[in-house]
Amino acid sequence: MKTIAFTGGGTGGHIYPGLAAAASLKLTAAVRIIWIGSRSPLDRSIVEGGAGTGDIEFFSIKSGKLRRYFSLKNITDLFNIIVGFFEARAILKREKPVVLFSKGGFVSVPPCAAAHSLHIPVITHESDLSPGLATRLNALFADKICVSYHETAAFFRPALQKKIVVTGNPVRDAFRTADAAKGRAFLGVPTPTDTKILLVLGGSQGAGEVNSLVRDALPFLTRHFFVAHQTGQADFAAFEPLRSDRYRPLAYIGAEMPDVVSSASLVIGRAGAGTLWESAVCGRPLVLIPLAGSGTRGDQVENARFFEKRGAAITLIHPDADTLIRTLEPLLSSPEKLEEMARAAAGIAGEAPGTVDALLSSVLFAV
Repeated sequence: MKTIAFTGGGTGGHIYPGLAAAASLKLTAAVRIIWIGSRSPLDRSIVEGGAGTGDIEFFSIKSGKLRRYFSLKNITDLFNIIVGFFEARAILKREKPVVLFSKGGFVSVPPCAAAHSLHIPVITHESDLSPGLATRLNALFADKICVSYHETAAFFRPALQKKIVVTGNPVRDAFRTADAAKGRAFLGVPTPTDTKILLVLGGSQGAGEVNSLVRDALPFLTRHFFVAHQTGQADFAAFEPLRSDRYRPLAYIGAEMPDVVSSASLVIGRAGAGTLWESAVCGRPLVLIPLAGSGTRGDQVENARFFEKRGAAITLIHPDADTLIRTLEPLLSSPEKLEEMARAAAGIAGEAPGTVDALLSSVLFAV
């Protein structure tokens, strides 16, 4: 049985799309899948949870972040990256995968470099509209560069553009077969069944700005919606006392997420690739509050503006509660607008001409 190696981590956004590709690949071929990730317990727990992929062997390596600004941490992190390279090389040499698929994050750079040094084909995938530093580095070692948007190709120099394949962002099949009724049942949405559901997503680790906004606007929100709010574990205790028959805070939504997204009338969240593409596959309209300002590279703003330009989302940068309320009021009075946004979102998801698992299969059967 041939082995395929995956790498990526740091956030769920660098893992879940890889798990989606792995699960789809397992339907077409008998393969063994290993994952090279960071030493973060969260990374290991997400991967070993599997998301429908079956058993995945997880191997951890040291990892570090290369910052674009001066920091003493760059010195220690550079050492960790070098150690991670040799750890990854030892794993790859021992496990002998026929291809390495990278989903990004800084933990993916040492495995990509190590695979290249061992002449193992490398496929790297970028979820965002513009490539991050990790993807730019991985592209130097990659045989194929998968991107979610046609527009992303322009960010790479001409010599690398011939390697680019537009695939869209891998999304778990569970989102394509999601059951809105199951989502409503999981959330405990009271009758009548036409109750509008507002799903607020702060990401797997929560988002302070989004959470504060929900708290400030909660009376308005619960007057018009049943509000399901993924708070993140750190903030959950502060929101649990606010629970009511119109508001349900959740620290984290796991296997039920596809059904919950499918049940939503509207999704509010950051503009990470996971939120965007999972909502798009389910045909859900979006109000996006991208991570913006100092300390970010602006990728979420770019993602949000793309979805907004296509009519699938409304983008708010650092809004207050009044701004959010003024944004939602016209949507509440115009169901046609929500339906139009929903169709636009589904249209984006339907445009990707290729799939990551098909590309992996082509490499697998060619080796």
